[in-house]
Amino acid sequence: MKTYDIVIIGGGPAGLAAAVSARENGIQDILILERDKELGGILNQCIHNGFGLHTFKEELTGPEYAGRFIKQVMDLGIEYKLHTMVMDISSDKIVTAMNREEGLFEIQAGAVILAMGCRERSRGALNIPGYRPAGIYSAGTAQRLVNMEGYMPGREVVILGSGDIGLIMARRMTLEGAKVKVVAELMPYSGGLKRNIVQCLNDYDIPLKLSHTVVDIKGKERVEGITLAEVDGKGKPIPGTEEEYTCDTLLLSCGLIPENEISRGMGVDMNPVTSGPKVNESLETNIEGVFACGNVLHVHDLVDFVSEEAKTAGRNAAEYVKSLQADTDDRDKHSREEAAEIVLNPVEGVRYTVPSTINPVHMDENLTVRFRVGGVYKNCYVSVYFNEERVIHKKRPVVAPGEMEQIKLTKEQLMKYPGLKTITVKIEEA
Repeated sequence: MKTYDIVIIGGGPAGLAAAVSARENGIQDILILERDKELGGILNQCIHNGFGLHTFKEELTGPEYAGRFIKQVMDLGIEYKLHTMVMDISSDKIVTAMNREEGLFEIQAGAVILAMGCRERSRGALNIPGYRPAGIYSAGTAQRLVNMEGYMPGREVVILGSGDIGLIMARRMTLEGAKVKVVAELMPYSGGLKRNIVQCLNDYDIPLKLSHTVVDIKGKERVEGITLAEVDGKGKPIPGTEEEYTCDTLLLSCGLIPENEISRGMGVDMNPVTSGPKVNESLETNIEGVFACGNVLHVHDLVDFVSEEAKTAGRNAAEYVKSLQADTDDRDKHSREEAAEIVLNPVEGVRYTVPSTINPVHMDENLTVRFRVGGVYKNCYVSVYFNEERVIHKKRPVVAPGEMEQIKLTKEQLMKYPGLKTITVKIEEA
């Protein structure tokens, strides 16, 4: 059985940035496992621009952004295997994977970085009545067909869900000559970035209907039309509000789910809100030496933040591997310092935080805590309480579920509160 210091599961933006970061922090023996035929992950099909403004200070397309990290991986000589599916990871970090050349094989990892990304919520999870005709696609599948395979899914399109991929596909289908009739969204607010609503819908006069959903799909062999209805506060269709639309294609953009079957199988504690692992300040899970970053941890809206998070995971995995190679006394000292863990408590409008716990002894000088809110709040404050004392009170004109929020904490700040047990993050009305 081969051994590697760090094995990274997934060769998308998170896996690539984590690998580069681990190598820059002194670890030579790194392996990336990727199930697709090339590195770059989902970015290969995202040919629109808007990537890289934070990381590279310029606007790039998805493949260009991925290409920069792929070049860094190549230049650093980091090993990777393509067409390789990870089947299982044991709690003592033995990775079982398979590909055509080697069949089923096992690798012993010193540390594992989970970077598997996320998948789309399928029609089966949405409970839409009607037959199962051709012409129903998830927005990401349609994106791959148009941008990579060169196929056009249809000519008259209705999109259910206003996630970023759905909004971007409304524009893409229009540019390819299709007619996008309407984008319907179950919630009373859009799930996408504000800039995507402006650039992808408003600029092309595509209507967005909030608090609407598809209640019927017509057609047996191929989609012939759909019925939209308005929903009440509980998401139930209101009788008498139905509208008919003829279409030959229905695209679903109803949320993304972190890809965590392997994580669950190895015993990683999961956060029921994000469907991703619970992690500490080092992005380490409850299993020592197993780290998570990117969309497998929680769904991001900007790939720049994925890369930033992955760098942190790569650096901390490198530190962990170095501590394994150091003498055991250091490790015992390391585990003795675990006691002072602070729990992050998201309440009143804040759905979750990443990380879930912080140990000030092990954290970097600066720590970014990322979170999403559960609704649209206008003229509000993002407030942070150390135990009962309010230490951050940041005014915001608007916060919405489609955009990830963040707050910065410093080690110096936390060390001033030796008895600190909980940090509460909440939205307060102005």
